[in-house]
Amino acid sequence: MSPVIEEHARARLITDGPLTRPVPVDLRYDPADERRTVHIGLPDGTDWAFGRDLLERGLRTPIERGAVRVWPCGRTQLIVELHSTDGVEVFQFEIRTLIRFLARTRTQTPTASPDADRTPQPPSRTTRTDKPRTARPDKGAQQEAGATQERGAQPAHG
Repeated sequence: MSPVIEEHARARLITDGPLTRPVPVDLRYDPADERRTVHIGLPDGTDWAFGRDLLERGLRTPIERGAVRVWPCGRTQLIVELHSTDGVEVFQFEIRTLIRFLARTRTQTPTASPDADRTPQPPSRTTRTDKPRTARPDKGAQQEAGATQERGAQPAHG
């Protein structure tokens, strides 16, 4: 059994005001999960889960699946927009952070069943109650961007 891949990262929370703020996020991937699901854990304890392919495709072109939209922002940034009944949260990531994380997930994925041969899974949003969040120092700032979209699956709650 392969170990779960976890990476602590920084994203920039984009707001409708003049200021954005850096926030710590946890990226997680369990190679034992046959759905090839990545998790983004947010500071408020919310965990968003969706297919790894959504992030991979979003690095190259705008994509939408259910409540999650992902698109590149220039050559160095990626925008992840998360829709829920509580509203919309928009995060900006450094592409190199996500490329490094996704590369680590590919080294843990069995080659017998590639992502292209499966049906994409709908995103889901849950609230974690298992561990408290701790602040991490800021690692840098990013830029804002806009989006276009591709239609996909509807969100599921878990």
